[in-house]
Amino acid sequence: MSQADAAVLFRTEDTADGRKIGIATLNSERSLNALSLAMIDALEPQLHAWAADDCIACVWLEGAGAKAFCAGGDIVAMYKAAQAMPSEPVAEVVDFFTREYRLDYLIRTYAKPLVVWGDGFVMGGGIGLMNGASHRVVTERSRLAMPEISIGLYPDVGGTYFLSRMPEGMGLFLGLTAAQVNAKDALWLGMADFALQSDQKDSALEALRGIEWAADAGTNKALADKALNALATLAQGLPEAQLQPQHETIRSLMQGESILDVADQFLAFESDDKAITRGQTTLQAGCPLTAHIVWQQLTHGQTLTLEEAFQLELTLSVNCAIHGDFIEGVRALLIDKDKNPKWQHASIAEVSESDLDRVFAAPWAADEHPLRDLGKPLS
Repeated sequence: MSQADAAVLFRTEDTADGRKIGIATLNSERSLNALSLAMIDALEPQLHAWAADDCIACVWLEGAGAKAFCAGGDIVAMYKAAQAMPSEPVAEVVDFFTREYRLDYLIRTYAKPLVVWGDGFVMGGGIGLMNGASHRVVTERSRLAMPEISIGLYPDVGGTYFLSRMPEGMGLFLGLTAAQVNAKDALWLGMADFALQSDQKDSALEALRGIEWAADAGTNKALADKALNALATLAQGLPEAQLQPQHETIRSLMQGESILDVADQFLAFESDDKAITRGQTTLQAGCPLTAHIVWQQLTHGQTLTLEEAFQLELTLSVNCAIHGDFIEGVRALLIDKDKNPKWQHASIAEVSESDLDRVFAAPWAADEHPLRDLGKPLS
């Protein structure tokens, strides 16, 4: 395979002090850089190698092309494997989610400055790569979203952890509506750290190359902050926030004793705001089981550690393929493309406690969970 055909392109650029910046480019422009197992297999060892290399001061992660950093996960292979072996944990499904979440966790705990250039679409698996980075950059073209309710999954890739820590009601709103988040809203929600113009990319890299890097990671993260903040003050033409002005309304609509209460009052609410009306349409057509999962994961998310959140999500993701609507959702959206999924439940009200118990029950014993060692030192 030539370098141009590689799932991820790697290069380094020299800095003013003789060190280097490691640059990784997701290399599938045609698929909007959908995160594939080949990308994960390439990224994880390279990130470990750069972390251990004293010559690497900083890491930069981007997507090929101008349309997307990463518009989701490459889930077609999982669909085919799970369809062939229903009603049991399928190796391809377990393996993909396990390795994806390990990569997300590595990024969240990375010692060196890790800059993600979140230009264009950043969705699903792309959110997982971006959200845990130390320096998350959005542009006037950025559109961030967690659209899993439309495919019978739920906001994974750490969503249990970070959505539950957003301004009140917003995590639930994003999970139920797949609302797209622009640059200014991303800053407000804590999904990004810097908003630049898309044509400032070269300037951002140049600013990082010009840093006199220190010996310790903490100081280097502060140096990267300073360099990117200086550029952010020059950014013009960013779209106005769409969600923050509606926060009080959304907060009120997302309050209730149960997901049934919240869904009923949200769907009955009359508004001419596009974010709300689009969200109502998405929830109405979305997977009823997903709505319950989102409610449960965000109700309890603030009590979980990052490691526990990823462990729970692996259980949920595998079970969504076995017992849930994930396979049907992928079929309708990506395989047959009829956009007419036949969900197991006709409405949110039809989902029972036993249905929920099945998706929250781990298919492994605690000492066999594939992510049981997450965060623990290697022996």
